[in-house]
Amino acid sequence: MSCVERPRVYLTTPLSSKIALFDAQAKDHKDKQSVNPFSNETVHGMNKPQFSKDEYGRPLKGSLSETRGFKATAQVCKEMLELCELIDHYGEPLFKPGEKDNDPRKVISFGDLFTMYTIISDKLVGMLLRARKHKLLDFEGECLFQRRDDHVPIILLKPIQEIRGDFHQKIDTAMLAVKENERRASEERQLYCMSDDDAKSET
Repeated sequence: MSCVERPRVYLTTPLSSKIALFDAQAKDHKDKQSVNPFSNETVHGMNKPQFSKDEYGRPLKGSLSETRGFKATAQVCKEMLELCELIDHYGEPLFKPGEKDNDPRKVISFGDLFTMYTIISDKLVGMLLRARKHKLLDFEGECLFQRRDDHVPIILLKPIQEIRGDFHQKIDTAMLAVKENERRASEERQLYCMSDDDAKSET
């Protein structure tokens, strides 16, 4: 009676899938360390990492750092929008009625704004500097201080409807990117957990 070789079914078992996943992750980590000048690898002869203009100085796509960055972007946009909403609501038109009725700009003193904003947050000066950088508002001086600069006017440069539209779009874009990264990470965790559960059931 001749012996018939049994097919190697174990090569396609979930345990082999888990091993393949682990090997892939180990190889990916080794490849990243080979171009990381701060790793234990020898720097001499190390290939210089290549980055495109858009990738330079940015976290890896899909990484936790990128997700945290998107969350921070959404939060900062919400705070800047809140600041602009406050100036629009409590500020006054920059010009008297009849002078320049088509001018959408509004103005409020730093002292009045500081009094109202401390109820919401203690980061008014930082938010003012950030909003000025985004050309949403303007004021004189580099940094404002309570009491000394209470008289300084803060001018909202754009209509609030335009600011709302821009920031809602930025917030939505950032949160969609967060959800996409979290979905991808969840799928990877599920794949790993499924492989782990299958391996335990075999033993």
